[in-house]
Formats: sequence, C-alpha cells, structure tokens
Amino acid sequence: MEEKNKEEKATNFKTVQNPGNYKTVYESSDANKVKLGFSRGFFIPFVSGILGCAIVIGTCFGIPSIRNNLLGNFTSTTSNSSDGLNSEYVNQTSLSNYSDTAVYAANKILPCIVGIKVEYNVNSLISMFGRQTQTSTATASGSGIIISDDGYILTNNHIVATSTSESYYEVSEATKVIVTLFNDETEYEAKIIGKDEQTDLAVIKIEKTGLSKAEFADSDNIKVGEFAMAVGNPLGMQSSITCGVISAVNREVTDSDGKKFTLIQTDAAINSGNSGGALVNSEGKVIGINTLKLSGTGIEGMGFAIPINSTTDITSQLIQYSKVKRPYIGISGMDLDEQTAKTNNLVTGIYVKSVEDFSAAEKAGIKPGDVIIEAEGKKISKMDELNEIKNSHKIGDEMKIKVNRNGQEKELTITLGEQP
Repeated sequence: MEEKNKEEKATNFKTVQNPGNYKTVYESSDANKVKLGFSRGFFIPFVSGILGCAIVIGTCFGIPSIRNNLLGNFTSTTSNSSDGLNSEYVNQTSLSNYSDTAVYAANKILPCIVGIKVEYNVNSLISMFGRQTQTSTATASGSGIIISDDGYILTNNHIVATSTSESYYEVSEATKVIVTLFNDETEYEAKIIGKDEQTDLAVIKIEKTGLSKAEFADSDNIKVGEFAMAVGNPLGMQSSITCGVISAVNREVTDSDGKKFTLIQTDAAINSGNSGGALVNSEGKVIGINTLKLSGTGIEGMGFAIPINSTTDITSQLIQYSKVKRPYIGISGMDLDEQTAKTNNLVTGIYVKSVEDFSAAEKAGIKPGDVIIEAEGKKISKMDELNEIKNSHKIGDEMKIKVNRNGQEKELTITLGEQP
C-alpha cells in the first residue's frame, strides 16, 4: 500500500511539474492506437488549422501597426467591460507609462540638483612623544537643490556644518564648500549663507545666474503609495536617481543625536551623498529633502526626507537673517513621570530646574521648583510637548501656562522672547 501511494505521489508530481511530458505519455498510450482512423480523419486537419492560425497571428504581431491596433482594441475592450477602478489599474500598470513618468521627472529635476564637496581640517591628538597635534585635510560630500536662478542652494546642515570635537580629534568648521552643476565640470566655490541645526537645513550660494531652479509641490497632499524619485550624488556619482514610492507620511524619527523629526518615508534608495538632494513626485516637483536612512542588518529601503512645506519659512529666515528666529521661554527643566513625581511628593509635569536671568520665564514669574502642568489649556508632562506648543507661536506672542507651586495651581502669561 505504501509503495502504491509513493507511485501515485510521483505521478501527481510529474503532472504538476511537467505537464508536457505527462501529456505526451498519455497520448502515446494504447487507447489512442485503437482510434487511429479517427485521428487521421479529424485530428490531423484540426492540428493543421491551429498551426495556420498561429502563423497568421504571429505575422500580424510582427507588423507594428497591426500589433498596435490589436493591442489597442484589447485594452479598449477590457476598459469598457470593467468598472472604473479596473480600467484605471490597467493603465497604471503599464511599464511604458511608468518608464515615461520616470524619464520625465528625471529630465525636469536633474538640472536643478548640484553636487557639494566640503573641505575641513582635522586636528588629531598624538600622545606618543608627549601631547602633539597633527593637522590634516578631509572632505565630505552631499547634494543640494537650486532654489533661485541667481545661485541660492538648499541643502542639509550636517553637510556644511561638520564641526565636532572628541577626546582624540577635533574637526573644524568647513574651510571650503565646492559646488558642481549638472553637466558642468566647473567647480564653483560657495558661501554658507545660513544654517540651522534643529531642522538640519542650510542655505549656500554660488556667484552664477541663469540657473534652473527646482519647482516645489505641496508636500501636505502626498499619499502613501505615490511615485517617488530620489535625486542626488551618492558616493560622488553625480546626477543619480533611484525610484520607489512614498512608504509613509508624518513619520516621527529620532536621529543618532536625539533630535526628533517628522519626515516622509520612502523606499527609494538613499545612499551616502544623497543628503541634501531632492525627493520628487511624478511631475518632477520637489516634495522633500533627502536627509537620513535607517541602516543595519535586516533593514532595507527605509529612507527619509524633510517635507518641503516645512522648509519654506526656515529657508527665508536663513537667507534674511543667516539663522532661524525662534520664540524662547528661558527655562531648563526635566520631565516628571508619575513614579518620579510620587517619589518626590510632586505632580506629573515639567519640573523647572532653573530660570535664566531677564528671560521671558523670569518676567512671567516662573520660579525654580515650579511644575508646569498645562500650556495653552493643554495638559503636558514633557519638555517636547511644551516646545511644540511654544514653536507654534511667534516671537512676542503671549502664551498661557499653569504651574503647580507648593501644591497650589497658578496661571501665568509668558510673552515669548527671541532665542539667543
């Protein structure tokens, strides 16, 4: 019985995996030899007819005009016999249409993207023969987006602001910023106009006019699944594109320095050097600025871009003031969760550790030891929540808060100052 089951399984496997052979064996069986006369009278003309039809159809499809008409009629028939959703699906899945979309978007945005090379000094501390300093020159690269025809370029702060210090080395501010344009080997030295660490944005400028400036889309209206193209200079390979889709919108991401961003997520490949480049839609319009990616074992296709709508005010301020003017309260505080508050006989909220002299907080009457529990009528328990509400106001605006002081609640009004 077991041997029989094995034979049946083998026969079934053969049927599924190689139906041609299975059919050939079946047709050569003894049962068909009995019906030889019938085959001659019917089967051979039938097969000849099929072969003739195949030759005619093959010839028609070999002639472009006939082939296009046939395919056009097929698409039309399919569209008419299905509902609107299916018809749209047929059109959207055309590889030709997808290719044309990518070509159009690339041709429109590529002249607006620049390569950026930054030079800076690295002072290495050597202690082999006493404490000595050895200076060397290093470079970093990235991308940028032309935002005006007279040479203003938007990029990431982390590209042009490389200053950092560790126990064994020190990296200077950028000593030189070089820009290369699309299809132009000339190197243009750029000036840093303004930079902002909080938003990771910067504006630089080259002395050249007649440039192709990028066109911005409304990044508030993008949808998950929408076409997306990342453009930049990954690994120094200028004018490279990668394609994908919008994976998510309003994605909250924390970088390695602890800064929080609300970003567009895409699976279009973003590599080292893509930072500062553009994420564009199917029309070649900028919807975001490529800024970071997740990397590590088991991670693929998780890149992020700053929504372009959130950059416009920052960009204007960087050009006008060389910095971003932000409202300021003037306190240092710590978050009080329920457990910490209970342990210290306090309430949940933001514990005020110190108040800066002459600040908006001092003028409003906030004191060290206060616990801020509300801002603009909203209960809060974290500094991030307070900052979010503060940043929704402008310098000079009034903001109402509620504090708990020695067990009693007190309402205060802060006139927001300018961040030093």
